Amino acid sequence: MNTTPEITDSHCHLDFPDFDGQLDQIVARAAEAGVTRMVTICTRLRNEPGIRAIAEAHAPIFYAAGTHPMSAADEPMATVDELVALSQHPKFVGIGETGLDYHYTADSAEVQKQSLRIHIEAAQRTGLPLIIHARAADDDMARILAEEHRNAPYSCVMHCFSSSAELARAALDLGFYLSMSGIAAFPKSQDLRDIFASAPVDRILVETDAPYLAPPPHRGKRNEPAFAAHTAQKGAEVFGLDYPDFAAQTQANFDRLFTKAALYKAAA
Repeated sequence: MNTTPEITDSHCHLDFPDFDGQLDQIVARAAEAGVTRMVTICTRLRNEPGIRAIAEAHAPIFYAAGTHPMSAADEPMATVDELVALSQHPKFVGIGETGLDYHYTADSAEVQKQSLRIHIEAAQRTGLPLIIHARAADDDMARILAEEHRNAPYSCVMHCFSSSAELARAALDLGFYLSMSGIAAFPKSQDLRDIFASAPVDRILVETDAPYLAPPPHRGKRNEPAFAAHTAQKGAEVFGLDYPDFAAQTQANFDRLFTKAALYKAAA
């Protein structure tokens, strides 16, 4: 009997060419590491059919879809109705990723804000969690998330959180979740680990953002869902918990936020 604690990779990109022809092996290695569920993220809506097919072909894989902020100026603007229609699929469990990225694409800030608000409305209408990418846009991000939450509540995860303590607090004050990626396990990320340590442990998820940001000891290599276990091990240290206890806590957190995935598992 496998006694490896179970965790969920709450954010990865399994449609990327890095994984072509390897998904069976990727899923098997994940299971060996205790990663029994994955949410693969569509970042351009025209790619949604392929990502949906990945989720349909692999029992542990769920998916979400949206327009990545760095692509917002290059892709057709999503509509709320389009996102709501996609959400009807039984394995579609989140809206996004969406958000703001002013690091590389500040010139499209206004388009990104418009796209973000559309995705937020879709989350409000469907009850599915919003998946946020935030980089170098903390003030606008905190303001828009709060404004829209006052209009109508919604749930949200700050994916691959590596922003300021101020944005972390703003998100947590709205009842949102912070997701730990491999960045949190990098040796020079102590400030980020301190931000996580000050957050409630019942608001923490783990992810890979694969194929990016592999944690030690795989840093610099292609990331994959199995490596979420290394980030979770570091997370256990950050919160002063035994690994099985931290793993169980993140599973409970994921189930609370991604209720559709949790209910799907229960019904399967």
